[in-house]
Amino acid sequence: STIDFDYKVLETRFREIAFLNSGLKIILYDEEKNKQEEFLASGGLIEFVKWLNESKEVLHKPVYFRREQDNTTVEVAVQYNDGYQENIFGFVNTINTVEGGTHVFGFKTALTRVINDYSKRKGIIKDEGFSGEDVREGLTAIISIKIPHPQFEGQTKTKLGNSEIKGFVDSIVSSA
Repeated sequence: STIDFDYKVLETRFREIAFLNSGLKIILYDEEKNKQEEFLASGGLIEFVKWLNESKEVLHKPVYFRREQDNTTVEVAVQYNDGYQENIFGFVNTINTVEGGTHVFGFKTALTRVINDYSKRKGIIKDEGFSGEDVREGLTAIISIKIPHPQFEGQTKTKLGNSEIKGFVDSIVSSA
C-alpha cells in the first residue's frame, strides 16, 4: 500500500548515470525530508575517475579515450593512485556489470600488454613482464560501452558476453 524509496540507492544510481552521460542533469528530491540533490557531470568519465579517487593520492591526471564504430561507443577513463587496490568498473548501456565481461577482459589484457611493451622498449624490464595484477595495482578505471544489442550472461545483467567487444576494447586501449 505504500512505496518506500531508498534515497542512498537512488543517489548512487543517479550519480552513475550522470557520470556516464556527460551533460545530463538529474535532480533527486526527497519530499519527506525536503532534501534535494543535483547530479551533473560535464566532464563525464574523467569526473567519475576523479570522484572515485577523491580521498586518494593520485599519480597523474586522468587518461581518457573514446571510439565509435558500427553503432558501438567505447569510453575509457584511467587514473593511478598510490594505493594497492584495483578499482575497475564496467558499464554497458549504463548498466553496472559488476561481474565484468568481455569489455573489462579486453581492457585488462590490452593494458597489461601495452605497459609491458612500453617497459621493454624503454629498458625498464628485460625478459619477464609485469603480471596483470602488478599493472592494475592502484588503478582506477571506468570502461563504458554503449552497444545496440548487448548479450548478457545470466538474467541479472551483471556480465557482458559479446565476444566481439573484447577485441574492440583491446584495439582501443592498444592504440591510445
